[in-house]
Amino acid sequence: MSRIDETMAFIPVRIAVLTVSDTRTAADDRSGDTLVERLSGAGHVLAARGIVTDDRDLIAGQLRAWIADKSVDVILTTGGTGLTGRDVTVEAHRDVYEKEIEAFGTVFTIVSMQKIGTSAVQSRACGGVAGGTYLFALPGSPGACRDAWDEILRWQLDYRHRPCNFVEIFPRLEEHHRRK
Repeated sequence: MSRIDETMAFIPVRIAVLTVSDTRTAADDRSGDTLVERLSGAGHVLAARGIVTDDRDLIAGQLRAWIADKSVDVILTTGGTGLTGRDVTVEAHRDVYEKEIEAFGTVFTIVSMQKIGTSAVQSRACGGVAGGTYLFALPGSPGACRDAWDEILRWQLDYRHRPCNFVEIFPRLEEHHRRK
């Protein structure tokens, strides 16, 4: 549900998109394309884009590189959130999280249930924070990426969304590192 305060200015967020797949290329990355179209259409900035294979260390390595890059505020990954042996994106995310956003997976499941019924239990979508950067692991289908963006992320990444949003607390994500 949209609760946008139109009296406030929109603040663009710099978002990196990482596709995790053993088979996708830039030419046929429909899920990555979906996320780029959605974030750009909302007024945000594509900070970086890449594709890595389903390898936990490679995924975590790219996440860490983008977390260290101060021109990236948010990382969206697509793919590798399922139950098969090659699905290791969630584990790679959790390797780098400082804090997990547990409710993200829950809300994504609720949204998915409305679209695909009980098949939603097969997704392990998750979110977290590390180094002042938000990270979200989304399933590898364009439909799931649309659902995550349209129903959750577009609102939480809009500074004008009320009663609260992820953008307004960016300055406080690393307050535990400040000297007292």
